[in-house]
Amino acid sequence: MPDDLMDGRIVVVGASLAGLRAAEALREQGFTGSLTIVGDEPHPPYDRPPLSKQVLLGVAPADSTGLPMRRDPEADWVLGVRATGLDTLGQRVLLDDGESLPYDRVLIATGTRARPWPNPAEAALDGVFTVRTREDAAGLAAALDAGPRRVLVIGGGFTGSEIASACRERGLEVTVTERGPAPLVGALGGTLSKLAAAMQRNHGVDLRTGVTVTRLLGEKTFTGVELSDGNQVDADVCVVALGAVRNVEWLAESGLAAGPRGLACDAGCRAFNMYGIVTDDVFVAGDVSRFPHPLFGYQLLSLEHWGNAVTQAEVAAHNMVNPGPLRRPHLALPTFWSTQFGLNIKSVGVPTYSDHVVIAQGSLEARRLAMVYGYRGRVTAAVTVDMAKSLDYYRHLIETGAPFPPPPGAADRAIAAEIPIPSDVPDPSVLSHGPTVALTGYLPDRRLTVV
Repeated sequence: MPDDLMDGRIVVVGASLAGLRAAEALREQGFTGSLTIVGDEPHPPYDRPPLSKQVLLGVAPADSTGLPMRRDPEADWVLGVRATGLDTLGQRVLLDDGESLPYDRVLIATGTRARPWPNPAEAALDGVFTVRTREDAAGLAAALDAGPRRVLVIGGGFTGSEIASACRERGLEVTVTERGPAPLVGALGGTLSKLAAAMQRNHGVDLRTGVTVTRLLGEKTFTGVELSDGNQVDADVCVVALGAVRNVEWLAESGLAAGPRGLACDAGCRAFNMYGIVTDDVFVAGDVSRFPHPLFGYQLLSLEHWGNAVTQAEVAAHNMVNPGPLRRPHLALPTFWSTQFGLNIKSVGVPTYSDHVVIAQGSLEARRLAMVYGYRGRVTAAVTVDMAKSLDYYRHLIETGAPFPPPPGAADRAIAAEIPIPSDVPDPSVLSHGPTVALTGYLPDRRLTVV
C-alpha cells in the first residue's frame, strides 16, 4: 500500500452517520494521518430514524439517540461549525468561523435538512415544526406531551406518515394533507399507496388527499391552515413534512457537480466536477450523494436510506486510502424500512425504477403481501408489508436480473404471480427534475467557462 495514501490530511465534512462510519473505516483500513471531522450541529453523531418514531412516542428522550462508535476514530472534532466553501485548487475547507482546514483528501457527507415551509413568517409561528434534528424532535415531543386538540401534518411521505402514526398511538387527533392521490404514492406507486391510505383512515387519521396547504393561520401562535379546496382545518400543532433539501449550497463556487439533487460521483464515490471529470481527492457519501448503479440503468440515484449511508461511507473510506486497481465500487442494493399504523414496510431495490408491479405473495385485503416491481421485463424492486422474511428471495431476483413478472417459487405461492398492472410512478427513463443537465444539476443555460 503506498505510504502517502495511509498518511496525510483527511477532512470529513459532515458529522452524522456517513461521516462517522467513514472515519471509523479509515482507521480500520490503516490510515495513520490526521483526521478532522466537521459538523454544523454541536452534538457528536446521533441516529435520526428514532426521532420520528420512539422520541415522538415519548419512549426515548431525544438526547438518547447517540450513535455507538465501533472504534475511536482518533479524530479532531470541529462541531457546531458550518462549512461555507471548498477551495479545490488550494485544497482547503472554508469554515464559517473564518478558519480553513487544509486537506489532501476530503469526504463530503453533509446529508440533508428538512425542507422548510416556504413562507418564513408562517414557518416562525409557535407550534410549527419540522423533524430533522434532535432539537426538532424534542420540541415536537414536548408539544405532543401538552395534549394538543389536533395535529396537522403537511405531507404524506414516510416521515409524515410515521409522525401521524405516532400521534394516533398517543391518542391525538391528526389531519394529514397530501397533494397526491394517496400517502407514499411517490415512493411506492399507486397500488400500495391505496393500502397506506386505508390504514391511515382505519386508524382514525383525517386524511385529505389531492389538496395542498395554501396558508398557515395565526398571529404569533399557529391556529390552523387554509387548504386549496377552500376548507379550513383548526389545529394547535403543525408538522411540515415536505421532504429533504440536500446540503450542497456551500459547494456553489467549488466547481463540483453539485445541484439540487446532490453531489454527483462515480461508482467509487469520487466526486465529479461540473464538466463531468472525476476528481481524485474529493469523495462523497450518504444522503448528499448521487451515484450510478448498473442495476438501474446507471441512472444517478439519490437515496436517503440509513443502510446506504453506511455502505457508501465504507466504500468511500476504502477508496480514499487504496490505489486505483484496489478500489471498490458502491453497488449495494438500496434497502429501506418503515413502521407505521401497525405495519412493517420493507423495501429492496428502487421501486420508482419500474413500469409494472405485481402482488407476488399475500394480498391487499390481508394487509400482508410482497409486491414486486419490474422495468422492461426485469425485476427491479420488491416491497413487503408484514412479510419481511420474503425479502431475501426478491433481493436475489433483483441482483440476478430475473425476468418480470417473477416465476413461481416464493414461499407461499406455488403458481405464477397475478397479472402485472402499471406501477403508477414517473417514467424512470425520463429524468424527473426538469430541464437540467443530468450530471451536474445545473441549468443548461448556465455558461460553462473553462478557467
